[in-house]
Amino acid sequence: MARIPPPVAAVRTAVRRGLADLPGDALVLVACSGGADSLALASAAQFVGRRVGLVTVDHGLQEGSDRRARSVAAWARDAGFDPVRIATVSVAGLPGGPEAAARTARYDALTTAAADLGAAAVLLGHTRDDQAETVLLALARGAGPRGLSGMPGRRGIFRRPLLDVARADTRKACAALGLAPWEDPHNTDPAYARSRVRSAVLPVLVDALGAGVLGNLARTASLLAADNEALDELAGAALESARSPGGLSVRALAAQRAAIRGRVLHRWARELGAPGAALAFGHVVAMDALVTDWHGQGPVHLPAGIGVARHRDDLVRVVPAHIK
Repeated sequence: MARIPPPVAAVRTAVRRGLADLPGDALVLVACSGGADSLALASAAQFVGRRVGLVTVDHGLQEGSDRRARSVAAWARDAGFDPVRIATVSVAGLPGGPEAAARTARYDALTTAAADLGAAAVLLGHTRDDQAETVLLALARGAGPRGLSGMPGRRGIFRRPLLDVARADTRKACAALGLAPWEDPHNTDPAYARSRVRSAVLPVLVDALGAGVLGNLARTASLLAADNEALDELAGAALESARSPGGLSVRALAAQRAAIRGRVLHRWARELGAPGAALAFGHVVAMDALVTDWHGQGPVHLPAGIGVARHRDDLVRVVPAHIK
């Protein structure tokens, strides 16, 4: 019996573990661009004996993207994936830069496909290297623990079983299996921050600190994710205990440690309607000052026209007309 190449075995083992809790007859969809990571993921998901379908998303951002999508879909049908779907999306008018807009459109399309097809999970091909890039980008933004925890292994229907697998291994797995990956030109386009990190920053770090730096960055994300889960649980309880008829009790907030209080205020601001993407560190700091550095300052202006003010011993929401 031929020995399974180690990179192939590594990808298959990761996928088997990532799906172990699902019923054997559950439909799993693989999000596949045709790149090495998602091709290796798709092949492994099919190998472990699951009902596996495939969705490829055409963002329409490159010439010939429709042909690429049809090619991936044709490969999937020939390989026995069922169902196979091409999701064509438009990023026009979506918030953020091109990367953020494409990501929003892609996840919306995958969520819709999963709901339409009754899938139990959607698999994404992010690898350990992608996680390391995410941590570095978060560091550059000055992100806190939540940002530095990187991409979660699971969130809702989405699963990332390859976060402990090196990108080099997905390429080697494809070569061993005779799969021909598509090379996305955006991955080397210096117009994109992630591409610059991938092509210029990570190689320097590896040269200076050794190849283990990628795994260490990904491990840092995993450790922080566990810490964040515990802190979020504490913050949830603290938020409930701080609620008052008018809003939140200043006395109860002041009794919390800063790490918990900041999470409470962030969560409360989201409850009030502030969009998470626009809610910045400075907004939370300003709300915190209403608790810890109160000297009669006016309301804090949050995104979406929301105001938060201190009224006696409470933090309260004030209507937009009162904060103009």
